[in-house]
Amino acid sequence: MKKFDLQGSIVAIVTPFLENGDIDVDAFDALIDFHLNNDTDGIVVCGTTGETPALTGDEDAFLIERAVKRVNGRIPVIAGTGSNSTQECIKYSRKAEAIGVDAVLVVGPYYNKPTEKGMYMHFATVAEAIDVPIVLYNVPSRTGSRISVGVAIRLANDFENIVAIKEASGDMTLFAELIALRPAGFKVYSGDDFLAASANVLGADGCISVIANVIPKEFAQLMKYSLNAQVKEMNAIFYKYLRLMDLMFIESNPIPVKTTLALMGKVGEVFRSPMCGMEEANKALLLNELKKLEII
Repeated sequence: MKKFDLQGSIVAIVTPFLENGDIDVDAFDALIDFHLNNDTDGIVVCGTTGETPALTGDEDAFLIERAVKRVNGRIPVIAGTGSNSTQECIKYSRKAEAIGVDAVLVVGPYYNKPTEKGMYMHFATVAEAIDVPIVLYNVPSRTGSRISVGVAIRLANDFENIVAIKEASGDMTLFAELIALRPAGFKVYSGDDFLAASANVLGADGCISVIANVIPKEFAQLMKYSLNAQVKEMNAIFYKYLRLMDLMFIESNPIPVKTTLALMGKVGEVFRSPMCGMEEANKALLLNELKKLEII
């Protein structure tokens, strides 16, 4: 198994599209370079922010391979390979492993609403089928079910290649419980930009972030300060960008962040249905904040 020891700012990168709906490969390459040049510590490709539910399997594989080749070992690349079908998840994960990713991000099965036993069995079966490190992904607001602390810790103890969890429930109590109970070396990442710095002060390991798409250098610095418990410096960055963090979720992710990148000239303002363009009133709020922060 690959060594996995990642902390800091891990961007959940968007997927840019051309007006005809195809992947904008040049924009994708430029986004990766943007992060390589601005202190991002790792990249998640084909995650929620990458509109992966609307991508085909071939497109997933293309983006994962493109990212691995473009990054060329400079920072870790994590591929989103989750599914509500255990066998499909294994298939996607094996493909990503063969491409050469550093880890896979596996979301809790969505829609099915498995029991605690079923949730454990799903991840255990995936872990037994692959060697690449696995990052669990708990996001109950999207999946309709949750990976409990008990199941996560049991999986972490039972499987060497289950190395981390992205905790996106928005509950600080769960961060504290995961940090208190985790085995040595198991990473806890926030899936919520707003809570990430506070979770790091408690002992978490960073964030798989949406806003890092927009302010990679500043968010990476926020993670460094919070990981080192430099609270004064952390708060200065946090409060500067607090309103922007809120606006990233004024509509369903990734609509606001992709709209922001379009306003910055980095991607086209093109979404895969059922994602759609932002409401004009919300876009005006976003534009105002971006100008206030001198991002555009």
